[in-house]
Amino acid sequence: MATSTTSHQRSGAAQAAAGGLTIFAAVMLFIAGSMAFCRGLMAVLNDDVFLNTPNYVFKFDLTTWGWVHLIFGVVAVVVSFGLFVAQKWARVLGVVIASLLIIANFLSIPYYPLWSLTLIALSGFVIWGLCAVQRDTLY
Repeated sequence: MATSTTSHQRSGAAQAAAGGLTIFAAVMLFIAGSMAFCRGLMAVLNDDVFLNTPNYVFKFDLTTWGWVHLIFGVVAVVVSFGLFVAQKWARVLGVVIASLLIIANFLSIPYYPLWSLTLIALSGFVIWGLCAVQRDTLY
């Protein structure tokens, strides 16, 4: 009898931890998405605030980078709301959008290095939070 109670308590603790990591990832994705949106808005409206790096291999117009970050930011915020209400599609899409944010920010490091590195770190925490949970403790 004590064994089933102990396993039930462990199962409850594992589900609580899984829920906590999902909420953590949702908050981090919301913050990363909001920051990406703001960064995109800055690049679209006023690209003078960005560092200009000549001879960069992945050179794009800053307005193009702005639209990329703007769109990724909006999608990230929408996915974070899906994570807040524990949707399975949001978990998968959260990892995908965080990965795309890492790639986009890596490619735009020369334009705004500190902001890019901050968003790369936030997106890494999102991926960790969504992937660290064991499959049997989900939802």
